[in-house]
Amino acid sequence: TVVIQELVTVDGEQLIVPAGQRVGQNIRRAGEDLAAGKPALTAGRLIRPAELGLMASLGCAEVSVYRRLRVAFFSTGDELCSIGTPLADGEVYDSNRYTLFGMLTRLGCDILDLGVVRDQPAILEAAFRDAAAAADVVITSGGVSVGEADFVKPLMAQLGEVLFWKIAMKPGRPMAFGRIAGRGTGGSAGEEGEPADAAWLFGLPGNPVAVMVTFQQFVRDALYVLMGADPVPVVPLLPAVITVAMKKAPGRSEFQRGVLAYADGQWRVRPAGAQGSGVLRSMSDANCFIVLEHDRGQVAVGDLVQVQLFDGLA
Repeated sequence: TVVIQELVTVDGEQLIVPAGQRVGQNIRRAGEDLAAGKPALTAGRLIRPAELGLMASLGCAEVSVYRRLRVAFFSTGDELCSIGTPLADGEVYDSNRYTLFGMLTRLGCDILDLGVVRDQPAILEAAFRDAAAAADVVITSGGVSVGEADFVKPLMAQLGEVLFWKIAMKPGRPMAFGRIAGRGTGGSAGEEGEPADAAWLFGLPGNPVAVMVTFQQFVRDALYVLMGADPVPVVPLLPAVITVAMKKAPGRSEFQRGVLAYADGQWRVRPAGAQGSGVLRSMSDANCFIVLEHDRGQVAVGDLVQVQLFDGLA
C-alpha cells in the first residue's frame, strides 16, 4: 500500500495517515501492463506513437517490419503546367501531384514522383512500363474518362487487366483499377505466371477534388492492405445534423465537403462552399466529408447525416 505523500501529516517522528486508506492502493502490480507470455504486438499492427512507447517499455530497440510500399505516381494531360512556369492560354498548374504527394507521405510510402506525362499513347505506355518496373503501385490522375485524349484505361487493358472502371459516386465516377506489367515482360499481367515487375494501378480522375475523394475512399485502404496492415485503420462515421438543405438524387453515393462544429449540445454540419469537383478551396476550408448514401434523396435542414472526419484519414 502506498499513501500519497501530500495526504500525510508529520508530527515529530510520527506520520499521521488519514482514514480511508485501502490495502493495495497506489501501486503498480507486476504484469499489469502486459502479462508474461502474452503478445505485445501482433503482425500487421501499425507502429504509431503508442506502439513505439510500448516497445521501448519492453526494452525492444529493434523489431522486424515490412518494407515500405513503393508508389509511383504521375499526372496526365497536355494542359498541365509545372509550378514556376508562366501559364499559357488553356493551361492550369498541376495540383494533383502535390495532393497525392501529401497523402502518400502521411501513409509512410516510398514515393516516386514521375511528373507530368503528355497525352500521347506511346509516351504514356513508356511511363506505365517504367513505373510498374520501379514500384509496387502506380497512381495516375487524369485521362481515365472517355474523351479523345483519355488513354489510361485502354493502355491498362493493353498492358495488363482492368479490374473495374466507373463507380456510382460523386465526385470520382471515372476511376479505374487494375494490374499492369512493367518493361521487358510479355503477356497479360492477369495471366498465370504474372511478371515479377507487375504493379497495381489506380487510375484516378483528373479533377482535383475527385482525386482526393477517390484516394481517401479507395486507395488509402488498399495501400494499407498492401503494406501488411491488419486490421486496416477504420475511419469512423459520426452522425450530425445538417444545417443547410442539400440536393441529392438517388443512385450514387456522394461525398460533399463539410464543416463540422459542436453547438447547443449537438454536432452540426454544413457544406463548405462550392462543391464542384475542381474547387479545391472548399476542400481546404472543410474538416469532413458529408457522406450521402447511394439510395438517399434530397436532404432537408435538420436531417441527420453521416460525416467522415478528415483527421481520421491518413
